[in-house]
Amino acid sequence: MEAGGLEWLLVPVQQLVSWGAAGAMVFGGVVPYIPQYRHIRRTQNAEGFSTYVCLVLLVANILRILFWFGRRFESPLLWQSIIMIITMLLMLKLCTEVRVSNELNVKRRSFAAADSKDEEIKAPPKRSYLDFDLNYFWHWSKFTDYVQCVLTFTGVTGYITYLWLDSSLFVETLGFLAVFTEAMLGIPQLYRNYQNRSTEGMRYDVCLL
Repeated sequence: MEAGGLEWLLVPVQQLVSWGAAGAMVFGGVVPYIPQYRHIRRTQNAEGFSTYVCLVLLVANILRILFWFGRRFESPLLWQSIIMIITMLLMLKLCTEVRVSNELNVKRRSFAAADSKDEEIKAPPKRSYLDFDLNYFWHWSKFTDYVQCVLTFTGVTGYITYLWLDSSLFVETLGFLAVFTEAMLGIPQLYRNYQNRSTEGMRYDVCLL
């Protein structure tokens, strides 16, 4: 009876440990960005944080989700990618709003068709399908432009994945690119710190990643 009672108690404990580990796996990656988000929102200054970190994580996690369709891995890792994408979009939204509010009389840059009211006053009205300038890539004035870019990348890579999903070489390459991209995570922030000659505005909690 004692042995049976212990087994009855161990099962819920094992389930709780399993759920706890899965929860830590899903949400652990985004926890360091919470203090960074709060810091930017409180100070209304995003200069210390490189939005290219968001780009790297968005690309890496989108590729990881596409890799899942070719080779199924654990569900918590899949949910981790989904949560991370949502988190990075929220970070981008905040950083864009803060940056634009601090930049006065600056020409608006966009990924998609430009609105004439955003052009410089002296410039003639002009509309194009892509107001794309490589020098201002990932430095646009509206959050919707980032969303359009992410959706475009997801659509293109998703279609290519659909076409080559039966190729084990392509699937393995996709997985490698996801891991390799995520491994480059520290480079954008390092470059931003080098440009600013300072680490002011960067929360060290992010280093926990």
